[in-house]
Amino acid sequence: MRVVIAEEKAFNKKQLIIYIIIIVICIISIIIASYVQFYARIDFKRLIGIEVESEFGQKSEEQIELLETKFDQIFNNSEIDGNEQNNKKEETDKPLIYTIVEKKENKTNSYDVDVHIPYININNEIAKQYNEEIKDFIKKTNNVLDSQNSNIIYTVEYVANIQNDILSVMIRSNLKEGSSAQRVIIQTYNYDLRNNKKISLEEVLKIYNLDINDTQTKIKNKINIEENKVQDLKELGYNIFNRNIDDDRYKIENTDIFYLTNNTLYIIYAYGNEAHTSEVDLVII
Repeated sequence: MRVVIAEEKAFNKKQLIIYIIIIVICIISIIIASYVQFYARIDFKRLIGIEVESEFGQKSEEQIELLETKFDQIFNNSEIDGNEQNNKKEETDKPLIYTIVEKKENKTNSYDVDVHIPYININNEIAKQYNEEIKDFIKKTNNVLDSQNSNIIYTVEYVANIQNDILSVMIRSNLKEGSSAQRVIIQTYNYDLRNNKKISLEEVLKIYNLDINDTQTKIKNKINIEENKVQDLKELGYNIFNRNIDDDRYKIENTDIFYLTNNTLYIIYAYGNEAHTSEVDLVII
């Protein structure tokens, strides 16, 4: 009897160890799953050892040139339903991104207006701040419509996309007032739907495993190329916007105008945001 009891105790001890190991594994799995669900963006193919070639940072010169050429075509003024984000919406019966102002009107010798202005339907202070900024386009539209004999051409268009739980909205306006130079303004609004916060360019680069220094070099090279073009045009007598490669605006930590879509990252320097110019530089990743 003593021998049997000893064997049973030994057996129970082994079972207990196994149960503890299983419980610990389950707890660790739950923690990892929760982290992935709410914070991390892990590529599971890479996680299990499968090599995946990223489209980010691997585009050829021909692909980049084509994307630059087609940049004007991405502004489609299309709404995003975002039904899977209903718990984040301010108004659940409306799309996540919808057109709040749409106006096409022409008055001879006064104005020609064609605007499509979006609204970010998220119940969050950051989204509210974004919508307050977007109101500037509405105010400008109203000012143009109130103008008389000013010969103003004003257009506003937008595009929006969700990729990897990152909402990206880009608005572009073209303004031509009388004999003044044409002005192109581009604003972007990037929001992390998973963590309910504004997302920076640096964070996006980290999510897609893009080297920050390499991206900074691509920005510098692009601006240098454009500045060389400017110098050539100046020699021909054209008045072109000057770029200063040493300007802090080109640092990644200071760059907040970017748009993410279809495995493509557009880093945008729209000089018309601050001056009367239509010059825009695109760095495409």
